[in-house]
Amino acid sequence: MPNEPSRNRAVVWDLPTRVFHWSLVVLIPFAWWTYKTDHMEWHRAAGYAVLGLMAFRLFWGLFGSATARFAGLLRGPATLWRYLAGRLPKGVGHNPLGGWSVALLLVLLLVQPALGLFASDADGLDSGPFADRVSYDRSLQAERWHELLFYALVGLVALHICAIVYYRLRGESLVLPMITGRAKLPPGAQAPALAPLWLWVLGLLLGAAMFGALYRWGG
Repeated sequence: MPNEPSRNRAVVWDLPTRVFHWSLVVLIPFAWWTYKTDHMEWHRAAGYAVLGLMAFRLFWGLFGSATARFAGLLRGPATLWRYLAGRLPKGVGHNPLGGWSVALLLVLLLVQPALGLFASDADGLDSGPFADRVSYDRSLQAERWHELLFYALVGLVALHICAIVYYRLRGESLVLPMITGRAKLPPGAQAPALAPLWLWVLGLLLGAAMFGALYRWGG
């Protein structure tokens, strides 16, 4: 029947999750470029924006749509082993290995820019807004870890891209569902529950408040 494929498709990734995802796709290379070209005011603003997004994502991981919640991301060792052994039926959203990968990525996206708030270079000319709240040695340590964790972040992003290519070669697109939100459901699977609009607004306000506060303090 011509309508049969559409019956097996549903919204898997809600709009807030997709906006969060693509905003990071823009902000991460922008933050790198502004650092390399010595546009530090823009670099700091990019960091504040990432932390604002992370404030939203933490909220969304607790109260958002089913596929965005941390409870669906983090599976136990037994479930992970069954997936790696090929004994776990395909579900909706992230698979167990992808879920842990995303969780690690989120941790880095929280810690790496947060370190930048306390970081200071050797001459103290380019400092985060809270660098004066810690000792000079601590601010230099924060700067070193800020840089090192960026490379770890790039490595995880590279693995993420490799996974996208791998699944594409197997005939499954991971990019298109993150654009449209819709994906084909596995046999017998139910469409994931979506969060109501008022929660979207609340999460957006939280992220905007975080960005605004950091921007005011950071100048």
